[in-house]
Amino acid sequence: MIDPRIQDAVNDQLNFELYSAYIYYSMQSWFENQGMSGFANWMAVQVKEEMSHAQIMFDYVNERGGRVYLKGIEGPSNDWESPLHIYQTALEHEQIVTGRINKIMDLAQEIKDHATVQWIQWFIAEQVEEEASASDIVGKLEWAKDAPGALYQIDKELGARVFNLPSPLAAGG
Repeated sequence: MIDPRIQDAVNDQLNFELYSAYIYYSMQSWFENQGMSGFANWMAVQVKEEMSHAQIMFDYVNERGGRVYLKGIEGPSNDWESPLHIYQTALEHEQIVTGRINKIMDLAQEIKDHATVQWIQWFIAEQVEEEASASDIVGKLEWAKDAPGALYQIDKELGARVFNLPSPLAAGG
């Protein structure tokens, strides 16, 4: 049986993952409106990742005999200044997610919930990748400034991103 404190922490994070998907949907919409299909594709994949993270958390709480409690999700910003502003915001958001995931690990270690310690490690590794990916794009956009050719090349590169089902879901649980 899942400890109620872990259940609450994972439920809160599950809802935050859904909010993350909302943020990335908003960013995707902005890029689509700007005609930047590669950037929009990157965000569409990010939406799917966040939704899959929520599913993994949903499954975990239920597998441990707990109960998922969904809450209202606040609407994200819909106004963005530039691709650079969007990716800086995405990086800041992923850093917040990392801090939240780390707090779940801290709690699991504190209460000696070894199953959650093992389970949350996948998310810790995932957050390293999430931050590195957003940071890489921020760096490219800072380098590119507003050079149309450079933005076109980055847009083309980001258009190649594909969604891969996260291993906890691919493994069936």
